[in-house]
Amino acid sequence: MPRPGSWAARSVGLVAVVGALAGTSALVWQASYSSFSATTSNSSNTWAAGTVVLNNDSSTAMFSATGLKPGSTATKCIAVTSTGSLASAVKLYGSSYTTTNGLGSALNLTITQGTGATTSSCSGFVADTSNSSVYTGTLAGFSAATSFSNGLGTWTPTGTASETKAYRFVYTVDPSAANSVQGGTAAIGFTWEAQNS
Repeated sequence: MPRPGSWAARSVGLVAVVGALAGTSALVWQASYSSFSATTSNSSNTWAAGTVVLNNDSSTAMFSATGLKPGSTATKCIAVTSTGSLASAVKLYGSSYTTTNGLGSALNLTITQGTGATTSSCSGFVADTSNSSVYTGTLAGFSAATSFSNGLGTWTPTGTASETKAYRFVYTVDPSAANSVQGGTAAIGFTWEAQNS
C-alpha cells in the first residue's frame, strides 16, 4: 500500500518532466525556424551577338565578255556595303575558278579600292589615298586567293555606321597572248568576306 503523499510526489515529478520536455521542444523549434536573412538581386540580364553583314549593289556578274582578242580591255566597278555592328576586316578572294586554253594566264587584272562609284561604269570612282591597290597580276594568279585567310584588301569597317567601299576591276587580254589562247574561256566568282576584329 503506497505511503501517504507518494502519489502526489509522483504526479509533481511527472508534471515537472513533461514541462521540461515541452520547454525543450519550444527551444528546438525556435532554433530551427528563427534566423536572420538578406538577399540582393540583379535581374533581366540579356545577351545579343553583334553582326558582320556585307552586301553588294549588283545582282549580276560584272563581266560577261565574248569575242576577246589580244589587247581587249574593260573596266567595271562594284560597291560593297558593310552594315554590321562590329568592327571587322574585309577580304576579297576568288571562287570556282576555271579556264581553258590558258586564257586565265593571259588575262591581266587590276583591282583598286576606293569610294564614289555608284554604278558599274565607275562614274565618280576615287581611289583611296593609301593602300588602294588590292591586286595586280593575272586572273590565274588572283585565283590563288581562295579564302579569308589569304584574301586581299585592307578595308576595315568600324561597325559604328553603314560603310561602303567601291572596287574597280580592270581586265586586259595580254597584247602578246599566244595563238593557243584562241577560243579559250575563263570564269571566276569574286567573294568578299568580313570577319569581326
